[in-house]
Amino acid sequence: MKACPVIAIDGPSGSGKGTIAGILAARLDFSLLDSGALYRAVGITVHKSRIEISNTKQIIEIINNMDVCFQYNDVGRIFVDGEDLTTLIRSELGGQMASKVAVLPEVRGALLDKQLAFRAGPGLVADGRDMGTVVFPDAELKIFLNANVQERAQRRYNQLIGKGIDATLPDLLRDLKERDRRDTERPVSPLRPGKGAVIIDSTDLTIQEVVDQVLTLFSTVASRPY
Repeated sequence: MKACPVIAIDGPSGSGKGTIAGILAARLDFSLLDSGALYRAVGITVHKSRIEISNTKQIIEIINNMDVCFQYNDVGRIFVDGEDLTTLIRSELGGQMASKVAVLPEVRGALLDKQLAFRAGPGLVADGRDMGTVVFPDAELKIFLNANVQERAQRRYNQLIGKGIDATLPDLLRDLKERDRRDTERPVSPLRPGKGAVIIDSTDLTIQEVVDQVLTLFSTVASRPY
């Protein structure tokens, strides 16, 4: 019997892949994997445990023992060992710590096994930057979700201001451009569409329009036996 189906959604920061993945998982009653949040969860746990980044052995032990759960009910939430760490993981510290652990090959290897373990019936929606290229190259449906960088910066600005967090559009635009450069040029798992991925430009689309497109695409493979 074939493994349960996976919808892999990759794309740059601010493209809306996290929101889309959460809605799809809720709609299909599938499990959800937010790989970016998983890296942030590891980084925050390392920080809270006062472990040096150079101590890869202890970091891998943390990865192997931590229990991470993703939930989506209007908004996405992340639980680590039963504790809701959503706000902390989404903080600037969470991003900084994720960047530090993500460059360690041993850590990426351990997290690959962790991500693969999320694949369970009836199905999985996984979002990130290498879901369709590295983690789930055999995914039944691969989506590469994009939007122009100005629109992505505006979305992030609106999101932060809506949460009462100070932000400036020029700074966000600069940061996104730099992150795009790092993600696409990094030697390990660079950001790019997976083989056979469907590219969706969400610049002028609503969230519902993107969800509808993905559901229509998935309907063409959902009837296969698993």
